[in-house]
Amino acid sequence: MDHDSSVQEGPLEVALVGDLTDHEGELTDRLLSVPPGGECTLYIDSPGGSPYCAISLTTLILLRGIRATAVVTGECSSATLWPFAACRRRIVTPFSVLLFHPMKWQSEEHVDLSEAAEWARHFGVLEEDMDTLLADLFGITEDKLRQWINPGRYVSGRELAEGGLAELVEMQALASFRLNGAPKAAKRMKVRS
Repeated sequence: MDHDSSVQEGPLEVALVGDLTDHEGELTDRLLSVPPGGECTLYIDSPGGSPYCAISLTTLILLRGIRATAVVTGECSSATLWPFAACRRRIVTPFSVLLFHPMKWQSEEHVDLSEAAEWARHFGVLEEDMDTLLADLFGITEDKLRQWINPGRYVSGRELAEGGLAELVEMQALASFRLNGAPKAAKRMKVRS
């Protein structure tokens, strides 16, 4: 029987690497290719990006009921925290790093004072709402989240796991670690007749 190499075996794997905003279209397409209620694995090494991109990806994961597993292979900071928190299973190593900080915004456009004031008002409300959502997704109090956000704090994978927000996998155990509980490769047994 021929084996079609284009057939995906196991959950779809998606790399959230680099600035989310630079790859938003591709990431959205990849998440839309996961059937509603389906599974995927997100490998994360990202400094963040636009809060709108983060909310869009988080909304897709939640709206479509995607059973996502996140693996922080390096950095999961800033806006990347929302899609990470939306995952049903979160895996980190002792070397994983997560930066929590107050929302930052910038505009490349020339704006007048009234428009700048509206941007500031909008981002104040957006930041408060997104912080509430992040605390809800992680299942922690907003006070605990604020301890990490203000003035901005790097949280290690070990610390996140100790807080019950992720599973910690030691580097030495990665070779034998299974994302879905299935063996990495099936061993063939010789049958004697």
